[in-house]
Amino acid sequence: MKNILLIFSLLLLFVSGEAQELKCKVQINTPKLQTVDPKVFGTLETAIQELMNNKKWTEDSYENFERIECNITINISEELSPTSFSGNLFIQASRPVYGSGYKTVILEHNDRDFVFEYKEYQPLIFVENQFSSNITSVLGFYAYMILGLDYDTFSPLGGSDLFQKAQEVLNTVPQSVGVKGWSSLDGQRNRYWMIESTLNPRVAPLREAMYDYHRQGLDWMSKDPEKGKESMISAMEKLKKVNSNYPNSMAMQMLVNAKSNEIIDIFLNSTSIQKRTVYAVMIKIDPANASKYSSIRR
Repeated sequence: MKNILLIFSLLLLFVSGEAQELKCKVQINTPKLQTVDPKVFGTLETAIQELMNNKKWTEDSYENFERIECNITINISEELSPTSFSGNLFIQASRPVYGSGYKTVILEHNDRDFVFEYKEYQPLIFVENQFSSNITSVLGFYAYMILGLDYDTFSPLGGSDLFQKAQEVLNTVPQSVGVKGWSSLDGQRNRYWMIESTLNPRVAPLREAMYDYHRQGLDWMSKDPEKGKESMISAMEKLKKVNSNYPNSMAMQMLVNAKSNEIIDIFLNSTSIQKRTVYAVMIKIDPANASKYSSIRR
């Protein structure tokens, strides 16, 4: 009996150690009347979840509680054909904060250039260094972006290899596909600029700041709230230099999209000096939303 229990325990350890990295939920909205059978979008939801959750994106082992939670919402606005659709893809990802039940957002982005083809029950298969379809490339790109952002929060510039994989996904998309979002000419807030600004050396201090903000800041809040806050403020101070070296970068926009509400909530109850410092940083890096941060200054 003891031997059986030992074997069972080892199997549980093996399974938990081999857990995939992502824990993704998917929702597809079709607000307009569709000629396509709605069941198609039900199978598509399942296919996306299976790709994101069942594929091993890295060689690292994850415990189940370490899996990165993400939500994908696809809003279909137009049927281009019975098997071709366009719309937007909203993606949000978060990672747990140690010593608490709190989860902090690391990515919140609305991709407005989402065009894809899908047939009912079609499996979605992502292959590295190979273009299969626009939908699998988009999903693979965001999987690597999420993982890269997560790894950056646990070690300085820790997500570099994963961001390189996102870059490789972009590079495999042929121009002949004729879909937007992958080129610098398609706009200033797309996948191209997302990865370009993330890997740009001028943005490296921002990525280093994300380690300080999360690992030295948020993860310390349960043990020593004041030490955690000071580390977060120190991290935010680094952002002013990035903003000067690379104004209006998409990497900075991604950061404020994910963190602005959290920063306001955390520093509402802080010292006057802390509030003034945080307020000065945030209106500098996010001037379009300056009024949003006025509550910190009060």
